[in-house]
Amino acid sequence: MLSLIALPTMLQSGYSRQLASGTIASAGTLGILIPPSIMLIIMGDLLQVPVGVLFAGAVLPGLVLSSLYILYIGVNAYFRPHTAPPPPPSDENLSTSQLLSQLARALVPPTVLIGLVLGSIFFGYATPTEASGVGCAGALLLAAIKGRLGRKNLALMIDAAARTNGMVFLITLTATAFAYTFRALGGDDAVVQLLGMFGIDTPWRLLIFVMVLVFLLGFFFDWLEICLIVLPIFGPILAQGDFSDYLGTQAAFLPWFLILVAVNLQTSFLTPPFGFALFYMKGVMPDTLQLIDIYKGIIPFVLLQLTALALSIVFPDLVLWLPRYLGLF
Repeated sequence: MLSLIALPTMLQSGYSRQLASGTIASAGTLGILIPPSIMLIIMGDLLQVPVGVLFAGAVLPGLVLSSLYILYIGVNAYFRPHTAPPPPPSDENLSTSQLLSQLARALVPPTVLIGLVLGSIFFGYATPTEASGVGCAGALLLAAIKGRLGRKNLALMIDAAARTNGMVFLITLTATAFAYTFRALGGDDAVVQLLGMFGIDTPWRLLIFVMVLVFLLGFFFDWLEICLIVLPIFGPILAQGDFSDYLGTQAAFLPWFLILVAVNLQTSFLTPPFGFALFYMKGVMPDTLQLIDIYKGIIPFVLLQLTALALSIVFPDLVLWLPRYLGLF
């Protein structure tokens, strides 16, 4: 959606192809990290971690990653102004009050709706399932106010919701069956012995190995396939390691680990040769934008994603402070 709306305008305004494509591709991937996120729901189901804990844990890393993007874009625009020129005079006809009014009408309703959904979960007023009902009712109300709640749109929404729920249930069912079968056949011991042969015999070494593995798999697989491969195999093994001295309590490990994986998976949308966000952007403007421009544009943002991952590892409170503050564990 961002590619369809923002990319043509940015290129017409003289923005660098690399900066424009990198900015939009990386910003689009934030939706899979910042709550509410289908990825966090599936990850929580795979390792039996409450979704509310993951939603709270993802807030600060998401804000840190967004801030890193903004900082990079601002520094780039300051030192290389030709890559991000100011808007042409024709785009500045509106007064400040008119611009603020348009911005408020566009942002306030969805922001309030998201705040109600997440706030009801964080403060214990509703379970994630109940909060999703609040979100659904609020979205229907906004659509009705804007005059877009027709029979056709309602049918499309029901169809999309049914497909998404069917996908989630099928994934959860098959992943759970795989995990139990893997445990029953002694898969944990086999993996530990295999990794021990290569010197990966401590919890921290295994954690770093998993982070590197997730990053490398992101070059070839989508986030869903990576979750189904990595989490059922390595999650329970890592949970047996002792991270209590570092995290304050062992109960905090799985939420922290899953958010680390979620931040790491941001790269899977951008890294060639199979970064899905890159091909979506190429499809929007097939003649104007070359893949080489997109590849060059995403390099700084992938490095920023890895920086956010490193910060979340070195400073675990980035992930754990809000869930602890809200009393979620």
